[in-house]
Amino acid sequence: MEEVAATMTGTMGLSRLLVSVGLVLAIAQAPALAGPQVVVAQGQIEGRQDGVVNAFLGIPFAAAPVGNLRWRAPQPAPHWTGLRDASHFGASCMQTVLPDGRAPWTHEYMVEGAVSEDCLSLNIWAPSKVTGKKPVLVWIHGGGFNEGSGSVPIYSGAALAGRDLVVVTINYRLGALGFLTHPDLAQEANDEAKGNFGIQDQIAALKWVQQNIAAFGGDPANVTIAGQSAGSMAVHTLVNSPMAKGLFVRAMAQSGLPTIMPVPDMVAAQQNGVAFAAQLGAKSMAELRALPADKFVISAGSPSGLRFGLTIDGKVLPASPSDLLVSGRFNDVPMIVGQTADEGSGFPGYANGEAGAYKAFLNRGFGKSAGYFAKLYPSQSEAVRKQSAKEVSRHRGLAMIDAWSAQRQAKSHSPVYGYYYTHPEPGPGKEVFGAFHSSEIPYALSTLDAAPERGFGLEDRQISLVMSSYWVNFVRNGNPNGQGLAAWVPMTSDKPMVMEFSTHSVMKPVLPADKIKAYRAYVAKGGTLSMF
Repeated sequence: MEEVAATMTGTMGLSRLLVSVGLVLAIAQAPALAGPQVVVAQGQIEGRQDGVVNAFLGIPFAAAPVGNLRWRAPQPAPHWTGLRDASHFGASCMQTVLPDGRAPWTHEYMVEGAVSEDCLSLNIWAPSKVTGKKPVLVWIHGGGFNEGSGSVPIYSGAALAGRDLVVVTINYRLGALGFLTHPDLAQEANDEAKGNFGIQDQIAALKWVQQNIAAFGGDPANVTIAGQSAGSMAVHTLVNSPMAKGLFVRAMAQSGLPTIMPVPDMVAAQQNGVAFAAQLGAKSMAELRALPADKFVISAGSPSGLRFGLTIDGKVLPASPSDLLVSGRFNDVPMIVGQTADEGSGFPGYANGEAGAYKAFLNRGFGKSAGYFAKLYPSQSEAVRKQSAKEVSRHRGLAMIDAWSAQRQAKSHSPVYGYYYTHPEPGPGKEVFGAFHSSEIPYALSTLDAAPERGFGLEDRQISLVMSSYWVNFVRNGNPNGQGLAAWVPMTSDKPMVMEFSTHSVMKPVLPADKIKAYRAYVAKGGTLSMF
C-alpha cells in the first residue's frame, strides 16, 4: 500500500508539474498585447503606450534621401503592406554622436543610438482616447543645423500629450547632406528649390501632418510649429517661406532670431559647396553621390573649416530674413520668441573679465560705438567686468528681440509674446553655466524627468508647470494666458515687455530705459547685434 501511495503521490506531483509547464508554455506562446494601431496614408502602424498616452515612433514621412535622391527635394514615403512597427525611434540623421554630452549639455540633451542617411521620420504622442480634434504641436530640434534629432530625450511629447495635445517631433537632413549648394545642383533643380534641403524636409513633414494627423486625433487646422536654436531659426524660415504657407497657424521660436547671423546668397553658398567637393576629391555630382554618407559629417574641429546652413535660394527662402521682415513678406501668425539669460555660457570666451579680453569683446560687439557702450557698463575691476560682460551679452540678445519685434509689428496683425528665461538648471556646472542655451526646454516641454540625476526640486517643478501651461495655452488658441497664470501681454514698440521665467514669473521691461535707448539708437545707425 505504501508503494501504491508513493506512486500515486509521484504521479500527482508529475501531473501538477506538467500542468505548470503547460501554462508557462501557453503564456510564452500567447501573442503579446497589441499596441495602439492607426492607419496613415502609407499603411497601418502599431505604436506603444508611453505612460498615459500613445506613442507612434519612427514613422517615415518621406522616401530615404539616398542614391540619386541625395540633395533632391524630399519624395513621398513609400507604402507598405501589413502592420508596421512604430514602437521605437528611427535612426537620427548623419552627425557625430556624443551620447554622454559636452558641458553644459548632459546626456538628456544629446542624440543617442544609430545614425543613417535614411532618417526622414517623425514621432507622434497622442492622447489614448480620441475625442474631438486636438491642437497639434510640431517640434523642430536645434543643433546648429549639424546635429540633433526628434528622439532627443528632452523633446519627448508624452507629458504635453497628456494635457490633451498631439505632439510631433521630426528629423531633417543636417550639415552638408541637408544644406549643400552647388552650381550642378542648381542646374538639376530647374524650377524647384535649389538648396535648403533640410528645410524642405520640414515642409514635407508638415504636409504629412496635414494629411495624416487627424488619424491620431489631431486637428490639421490647428498646428503650431516650435523650435529652439537652429530649430528656432528654422521656425523663422518657415514663417518667412511661401512654400510653408497654410501649414501652421502659429509659431514659437526659442533662442534664435533670423538676424542672429547673415544668410548667404546662392553665389556665396555655391562657392562653399564647390570648395567642399574639392576637399573630398569629387569632380561631379555623380561622384559626390557615390561617396558614403559619413564623408559628409563635419564634426567640431574639422579641418575643412566649412559649415552648412540656411541659404537664400529664391524658393524656400526668397530673400534675406531682414528684407522679408521689412517688406512684410511673411506668414503672419501669432508668435512666442525669447531667450535664456546665459545663451553664450557654453561657448568659449563667455564673460571674460580680463581687461584686454573685455575691451576686445566690446570692440567685436559694437565696433566704433564700443567706447559709448563701455560707459554704460562698469569696468573698474575684473569681477565687475565679468558681470558687465554677462550683462552686455544678455542685453544684446534682448535688444535683438526688441528690434525684430518692432519691425514685425509694422507689417503684422498678429501678436508677439516675448520671454526671458533666467532660472539656472540644477546639476553639473550650475554656478558656471547659469541659465545656459537650451536649458529652458525641459521646463517648457515638461521633460525634467529625462534627467532625474540633476536633482530637480519643487521650485523647478513649479517653474515647469507655469511655463508649460503658457506653452500649452498658446498651442491651443494662440494666446498663452489662462486661469491661475500671471497676465502675459504682447510686445509693443512703445512699451516692450517680456515675461521673465524664474522662481516667480513676472512681466518686466525688455531692457532698462537707458539701455533700450542706447541700443535703439545703435540699431538706427546701422549697428548689428548678436545673441552670443
